[in-house]
Parts: sequence; structure tokens; C-alpha cells
Amino acid sequence: MPNGPQIILTLKVLVVVVTILLLASLVALALKRPRLHGHINTAFFVLTMATVVGFEALLQWVDVASAFDPAARAALHTHLYFSVPSALLLPAMIISGKMRLKRLHLALAVVFTVLWTGTVITGLGLPN
Repeated sequence: MPNGPQIILTLKVLVVVVTILLLASLVALALKRPRLHGHINTAFFVLTMATVVGFEALLQWVDVASAFDPAARAALHTHLYFSVPSALLLPAMIISGKMRLKRLHLALAVVFTVLWTGTVITGLGLPN
């Protein structure tokens, strides 16, 4: 069973990987390649949701109280304030993008950007 620092390190790596995908999708958009943007966002969606489900499943088997010290638990709790809402917003983002509901998609993108920025900052700031 992984210990607290191993879980946190894995979480940090996954946050970086999916953030790189997100940035790549924005580059595709800047290059006027909306289909590529959509394909990359689909990969981002799948990987992010798999991470959330996997992380949640892992935390069901790990004794959080003994795996994480109080500072790590508090930091993880703050991280979840950003990551959970951003993950919950992803299905609406995917659906609005696939249905080409541009105004809705852009409005959701603004909210998602704020939440994802918080996810990245708090995720990378988690103590090892």
C-alpha cells in the first residue's frame, strides 16, 4: 500500500501531465485547429476523470489519518476545494464542446480556468 508521500507525489505528477494536455489543447485552439483541441480535451477529460476516480478509490483503502500528517491533510483538503468542482465541471465542458455550444462552452471555460488554476497551485504546493 502506498504511503502518504507516494500518494502526494503521484498526484503532483498527474496534475502536471493533464495540465500539459490542457495547455496543448489551448495551443491547438490558438493555431485554429478546433478538432485537435477537441481531441486533446477528450484525452484530458478521460485522464482527469480516471485520476479522480483512482485517487478516490485509493483513499478508501488508505488510512488518511495515519498516511498524512495534519498539514498534509489540510493542504489536501484545500486542494479538493478546487479539484472536485473542476472535475464536476468537466462533463458539461465536454458536452458543450461536442455540441458546439460556443457561448456556454466559453463561459464554462472561464470558470474551469479559475478552478484548474487553483487545482494546479494547491496540488503542486502539497507537502511531500
